Amino acid sequence: MIVDYFNNIHFTQPWVFGLFIIFPILIYWYIRKSGRRNSSLKLSTAAAPGLGSWKTSFRHLPFIFRLLSLGFIITALANPQVQNQEQHAEGEGIDIVLCIDVSGSMTAQDFTPNRLEAAKKVAADFVKKRVTDRIGIVIFSGESFTQCPLTTDYNVVLAAIDNIHNGLLEDGTAIGSGLSTSVDRLRNSSSKSKVVLLLTDGENNGGLIDPKTAKEIAKAFGIKVYTIGMGSDGYAPQPVNTDIGVVMQNEKVSIDENLLREIAGETGGKYFRARDNQSLSSIYQFIDELEKSKVELISTIRFQDKFFPFVLAALFFLLLEIIINYTIFRKFP
Repeated sequence: MIVDYFNNIHFTQPWVFGLFIIFPILIYWYIRKSGRRNSSLKLSTAAAPGLGSWKTSFRHLPFIFRLLSLGFIITALANPQVQNQEQHAEGEGIDIVLCIDVSGSMTAQDFTPNRLEAAKKVAADFVKKRVTDRIGIVIFSGESFTQCPLTTDYNVVLAAIDNIHNGLLEDGTAIGSGLSTSVDRLRNSSSKSKVVLLLTDGENNGGLIDPKTAKEIAKAFGIKVYTIGMGSDGYAPQPVNTDIGVVMQNEKVSIDENLLREIAGETGGKYFRARDNQSLSSIYQFIDELEKSKVELISTIRFQDKFFPFVLAALFFLLLEIIINYTIFRKFP
């Protein structure tokens, strides 16, 4: 504990420690003085060895206490301080909504362990890299739902991502509903930069709002949409419920890439195709680089003086020396 204490101590006047050079001089002077005193008493002590007592063994204590007191005074004069550094971020953040498809096809296993779990992982990694942005979560399948409103509490966002699973909503792929709900989360935002990351693995086949209508609403509110088509080429293994239980079937991968390109291109975003876990992770990393917040880290350093404990220690040992000299080692005439 003492070692940890001194690891955090900074001395503003370290040159004062040069005063410790007087310690060898004081010790030399004390030894010579003690030698002369012992020589003058040599005859009497030899004649009466019984006079030696415990006082003789502890006769150097006052001098030791004096050295300790002086050492603590020198340390206090070196002005020990504790340095505390605080950092906080200031700047312009971005409002981001992660719009994630949770339809039944997201259980396909052309990603590890499946598309939905892979999408959740990269979304969580993306959130952890942001600093001052507000982030929200919207999920959609046959309908859409706000899983988490815009917030800077990333623990809440990460918990919302972790709680996403297939079957929360009516099945289907309502891209227009997912995008319109995301836009609704952002339309009243005062942020200069508003972004939607829309991830899907299929074609629009439901919902009350057409994807192109949702795209026009996003354009009207100045919202940039990045779209991600998720799925390998050809067919992908997918668990399907049957009368005999869950069986794996190869289902055709059908992504409306033209629609996703149109949405991204007309809102100022970009379309990406993810065919495996690695490419999906790279896409989110690329978007993370494109949409950087203007953040400035400000460091505040505070100093707290810590000389007072050393002053108390010096007074304590000085008081001990005085008490011992005037009680136990008091010289009577």
